[in-house]
Amino acid sequence: MSGVRVLVGTRKGAFVLNSDGKRRNWEVSGPLFGGWEIYHLKGSPVDPNRIFASQSTGWFGQLMQRSDDGGLTWAPIGNQFLYDGVTGTHQWYDGTPHPWEFERVWHLEPSLSDPDTVLAGVEDAALFRSNDAGATWTELSGLREHGTGPSWQPGAGGMCLHTILVSPQDPQRIFVAISSAGAFRSDDGGVTWRPINHGLHSEGLPDADAEVGHCVHRIALHPSNPDVLFMQKHWDVMRSDNAGDSWVEVSGNLPSDFGFAIDVHAHEPETVYVVPITSDSQHFPPEGKLRVYRSRSGGNEWEPLTKGLPQSHCYVDVLRDAMAVDSLEECGVYFGTTGGQVYASANSGDSWEPIVRDLPAVLSVEVQTLA
Repeated sequence: MSGVRVLVGTRKGAFVLNSDGKRRNWEVSGPLFGGWEIYHLKGSPVDPNRIFASQSTGWFGQLMQRSDDGGLTWAPIGNQFLYDGVTGTHQWYDGTPHPWEFERVWHLEPSLSDPDTVLAGVEDAALFRSNDAGATWTELSGLREHGTGPSWQPGAGGMCLHTILVSPQDPQRIFVAISSAGAFRSDDGGVTWRPINHGLHSEGLPDADAEVGHCVHRIALHPSNPDVLFMQKHWDVMRSDNAGDSWVEVSGNLPSDFGFAIDVHAHEPETVYVVPITSDSQHFPPEGKLRVYRSRSGGNEWEPLTKGLPQSHCYVDVLRDAMAVDSLEECGVYFGTTGGQVYASANSGDSWEPIVRDLPAVLSVEVQTLA
């Protein structure tokens, strides 16, 4: 029977949750790297036993780790190469020049075809690639050298490159999202880039329809139709049907169009999940009711999914990398909260249960479907 492995990054370590294909009983191991912030863990789609992890603290800095046995043992990898960033500057809101810095790795994206290749999105707004399982890293410097780079601004969490998507139909096509610069696309494997923000509207900008400067929180796609993108933005849920060339709002009847996480059903490319948050200043669910919203029509029409979720006095947040889906026949959906719960649904969101409680604040959730 197939199994499921859930990789959870938290403020104070990483946790690995394992279950069989029924997804009823869960074995929890951890914390790994106790006391460290684990911004992201993700396994290789080619070799599920190979898992990459980003750990950091304000005191010791950033470290990269790799496991080759499904998370049982770990070894640091190639950390010196991640600090060799390009020179150059961007600017603060008042126009003062500010040099690029290296703060932490926000997101890891292993290759869909090669277990030795992995991309890393970092703060400040850089994209790195390793072709030797993390032993060495090279910056794809065309992104930060883009002509709009000097005008990018940090979001509340820093100038983080937090989303990386590689088209499963064209490995040369890469999408990234940066807070607060916007979304970008490369069609040549990361050599050159262009902003893909047409149709985004951000009232806080001097030019609300500017080419860059939009605070994109997360992008998702379905492997069968990778030119259709879904975006959770700092206000607005958006959709693109042309690989980001243009966007339309699909927030529809959501109680709030602010949020962080967004994902797509494993087998239904028009079924999308979001978790609305009250506002950019009140990072908790509207009315204190934790609800996942599902659209089966690619947006605009949304239904609340509440069975098994707290519907009163719930004031947690669900961060951008803290939602994932498995690929079992009955698609499983998972998300973690800043209150330390990880919720799972084994029936596409119809009902939920906490598979672990009382963890440190959850930063990321990834799922591996195991043969």
